[in-house]
This record gives sequence, C-alpha cells and structure tokens, in this order.
Amino acid sequence: MTTSHQSIIGRQPVVNDKQEIIGYEFFFRKESAGSDTPFAEDIQTCARILSTTMDEMHESWLLGQQLAFINVDHVMLNSEFLELMPAEKTVLEIVHQVDVTPEIIARCQALKAAKFRIALDNPQRHAHLEALLPLADYIKLDMRDVDIATASAWLKKYQKPGCRLIAEKVEQNAQFKSLQEAGYQQFQGYFYARPENLNAKVINPSFEGVLNLLNLVSQEADNRDIENGFKRDTTLSYKLLRYINSVGFGLSCEVQSIGHALTILGRNQLYRWLTLLMVTAGNNSTSPALMKTSITRGRLTELLGEPFFDKKDRDNLFVVGVFSLLDVMLKVPMEDILEKLQLPEPIVDALTQRSSIFGPFLKLTEACEDANSDQILHLAEMLQLNPEKVNQCHMEALAWTEKLGV
Repeated sequence: MTTSHQSIIGRQPVVNDKQEIIGYEFFFRKESAGSDTPFAEDIQTCARILSTTMDEMHESWLLGQQLAFINVDHVMLNSEFLELMPAEKTVLEIVHQVDVTPEIIARCQALKAAKFRIALDNPQRHAHLEALLPLADYIKLDMRDVDIATASAWLKKYQKPGCRLIAEKVEQNAQFKSLQEAGYQQFQGYFYARPENLNAKVINPSFEGVLNLLNLVSQEADNRDIENGFKRDTTLSYKLLRYINSVGFGLSCEVQSIGHALTILGRNQLYRWLTLLMVTAGNNSTSPALMKTSITRGRLTELLGEPFFDKKDRDNLFVVGVFSLLDVMLKVPMEDILEKLQLPEPIVDALTQRSSIFGPFLKLTEACEDANSDQILHLAEMLQLNPEKVNQCHMEALAWTEKLGV
C-alpha cells in the first residue's frame, strides 16, 4: 500500500518575555507541500491533533498551568470532539481560512462561555477575522519582514484589557529584544525553538479494540465488561488513565484503576472519547472517508429500524451498520473478524449473508448509499417504510455523523 502524502503533527513553545514556556502550539503540516487535503482527512487530522495534544500536554498540565494552543478550522470548530479538551487550559486558534459567519461567531461565544480561550490568526492581514476581536483572548501577529514601527502600530491597535498579543515567527534574538522593548510580552519563533515533530511519539490503540468497546458502550453493557475490554488492550488502558488524570477533571488524587476512571467519565463522555480514538486507531491506514461511511451506515441502519425494535435491538442495528465495512477497513475476511468479536448470531447473519431480522435494514442502508432507487423502493415497500421517511433518515444520519465530528 502506498501513501501519497502524510500529515505531520508539530509542536512549538509559546514563551513570555523571560523566555519561560507558557504553552505549546499544536498544528499539522503536509509532507508534500501544496497537496489538496480532502475534507474528510481534515477531520481525521484534527482528531489526531486533539489525541496527541492530550497525550503530550499530560505532564505540563499536571505540573502547572501551561496552555495548549490548537489551530482550528471550521470543521474542528464545530466538532463535538473539542469538548473533550480541558477548556480552561485550551486556546482555540481560529485560522484565517475560517469564514466568519454569524454561526461561527455564535459557536465561539458558546465555547468562550464554556471557558475555552480564543486566539486569532493575524487579523492585521485577514480583516474578516476582526469580527471576532471582542472574543479574542490572544492575537497572533506574524513578524516576518516587519519593521518595529509597524509592530508598534499593531500593538497600539490590538492591545486591550483581557487580550494578549503574541509576536510569532520571531527568528532572531535581536528582533526578540526590540519587540520586547516595544511592549510585546509573548513570543513564538525559531529564536527560541524550532517546531518539533511528534509523530514518532504517538501510540495508537488497536482499531478492533476500540470498536469492541464502542460496541459494549452502545449496548449499555455492565461496567465490569467494559473494564475487562480495556484490560485486554494495554494501549487503551494507558490512554484512558492518562486522559482522566491530565485533562483537568479537578481530581484531588490520581486515578489508578480503570473502574474508577469509567465511573468519573460517564457513558456519554466515554462514547465520545472512544469515537475520537476510533478515528485515530491502528496505523491510520483506514481511509477517513471509509470511516465516516461506516459510522453513517450505523446511524442510518439504526434509524430505519427504529419503529420496529426496542432500545437493545436498535443498538444492535447500529453495530451491524458500523461493522459492515470492517472487512474493507481491516483488509481481513469478515468471517475472521467475527470469530474474534463473538457477536450475537442475528448480527453475524446480517453481516455475512444480509439475513436475519437485521439484514434487510442493512441492505436498505447500502441501497441508500448507492442511490439505487429501484432497490430503495423495493426494500422500503417490503419493510412497509415510506420512501420519504427513508430519505429523511438518510439526511438525519449524515447530519449526525457531521455533528459527531468524525
């Protein structure tokens, strides 16, 4: 398998005028410059950045008040994954490509209310960002090829109570000193530290392990079963304990048991965290578009069967939809995967033969995916579903996956 290009996650310190680290900016860059990034890959990369940030900031958050500055585009800004971060220690840097609509302003206001901080990416060069100035806690100003008179004018224009300016791309010690004398107090650039690549440090759990746990959570399994699921995957256990101990849950003592961590986290937050891990699991060889399709399949299959099944079987429909692409994702025959997962017989029959009580709903989901009108009408009639209702379910499933941020 060949990879056309890869995202590299980078990290660079942000320092004060005493050159003490106050935080780190996390960002991604392409190995092949100028390559077009598909929309779905942005989501996967964003998920990887959040997951990496939580891992890398662990010690910094435990030992002090250092901040994580994260570049966010409109996809990441609207993702529910953001809520997994410790709000009071996270600065969301709105990149200049974001179209500042009333919806974006409202989302930023909501994030501020939740105690996140907002940074703006060079509003002096991207005037549309100035609509967010009243919400800004930090403003980044690019100092490449900028004389001190211009830098001083920006300081006068943008400095206000409650908002700090960060002089970035500062490359020489002499420039640092002159900006410091002009009144700048926070800095970022090569004069202090070059960006550090973090890819080699990232430990990802197995895709199969995360899916197994998502399956247990969606079926409202007992906490003991979920705990055992974690214990079967060392990486997952390690990530859960690091997450619960580093993300600022306000805990007075370190959580050392998986059971205790699950109690504190709660099912909704656990489900969201596992979904984040699913996007970043394994070796990232799974196409982000395929990942998105599998989760949409799960939701659509569940919605189509909603009038016919109780809660437990609706959860099984979700599992059928999500797992129906596992063979393609893992490049392993479906029978081999199912041997390891030990799922109920009706789920196995639906996945292998499109039979059992769940099979027709999966077939209808696949017909919707292929936009096969004849098949949609035939299956809808067989299941006594109105075609308009089927279409509505499809739209709802797509919207749900977008909201989830996958």
